[in-house]
Amino acid sequence: MLQQLINHSSDLKKLQEEGYELSILANHLVVSHVPYVNAHGKVAYGRLISELTLSGNRAIQPSTHIALFDGEFPCDKHGQPLNALRHVSQTQKLAPNLSVQHSFSNKPSGGYSDYHHKMTRYVEMLSHPAKALEPSCTAQTFLVPQLEEEDSVFRYADTNSSRAGIGMINHKLEHQKIAVIGLGGTGAYILDLVAKSPVKEIHLFDGDDFIQHNAFRSPGAAPQHVLDAIPKKVDYLKALYSNMRKGIFANAYNITPNNIQALQDFDFVFISIDKGEIKREIFNYLFNNSIAFVDVGIGVEAVNEQLIGMVRTTASSSKQHSHTDSKVSFEDAEDAAYSTNIQIAELNALNASLAVIKWKKLSGFYQDLNQEHHSVYTINVDMLTDEDHAA
Repeated sequence: MLQQLINHSSDLKKLQEEGYELSILANHLVVSHVPYVNAHGKVAYGRLISELTLSGNRAIQPSTHIALFDGEFPCDKHGQPLNALRHVSQTQKLAPNLSVQHSFSNKPSGGYSDYHHKMTRYVEMLSHPAKALEPSCTAQTFLVPQLEEEDSVFRYADTNSSRAGIGMINHKLEHQKIAVIGLGGTGAYILDLVAKSPVKEIHLFDGDDFIQHNAFRSPGAAPQHVLDAIPKKVDYLKALYSNMRKGIFANAYNITPNNIQALQDFDFVFISIDKGEIKREIFNYLFNNSIAFVDVGIGVEAVNEQLIGMVRTTASSSKQHSHTDSKVSFEDAEDAAYSTNIQIAELNALNASLAVIKWKKLSGFYQDLNQEHHSVYTINVDMLTDEDHAA
């Protein structure tokens, strides 16, 4: 990734040609071997780090003038802190191999035009006192760091996470294998959200075709030629999200008692189907194999020319699972009395969001003080209730 990015970015290429030690760690630009003076009045070397704003495979103007530093706080040649640079001093772990202790703030008029402008300006401010003590010290070593490329599931860098400084939190998700059973409205939105996390694999299970009504309750906008081709839901969605990431597997069949063993190796399962009997079978199989899951459901009906209804999110984990039989209906939707099967995109998206938030809570991504395993959003009174808290 590094050399490809350098080749497409004139500012990064100029930094490399001038001899700076460049690397990209956790989607941050890193310049190593930057000389500075520490509090003992001695020359030391640290790493200067910046967020990396990209457009495709090319760096564009930095989104912030703030720079980060891995090292002691820099001083002048007498060992006095360069307080004019100080922004925040606190240790932050951006990735397993990247920590910073300080951030600096120096903003020229109009900001930094590119990363060459930004990084060389900060290197100059840090190294000037060091050169007064050791004139030969330099950040321009012309050494090429021998760093392994990051093995990312994404086809382009996740600069959103690095910009927000949540790279280490994201690592909690990256080794997981996820299954999504049912790719109708809510299931498709679940995929949309999970696909933007660094999970290792996402397996899709649905035997239905993607036809016209699906386009109105799924994320994105399917073109006419896709609808004309009548693809399988899983094949259409895999192709769509494979533009962004790897590790998506399409299984164009429904889960049945005969193939339920396909679920045995997953870390987490999302269930978004309206077939009651197989849902019960799936629940029991996941219970018995100690696999956590979330089941979702929407119930909407028309009353006096307005829609009312509820959005349900029910989780099961090692901490709490005895409640599911009492909170989930195992009656097939088409057999239920007065069933309308009304689905609206925003309700599908809400149901998916609540399900994904619960999964991320169970994964330690979000703080979970209540540890609820069942929630219901009621539309007409705008109320979200939570129940079945883990002991």
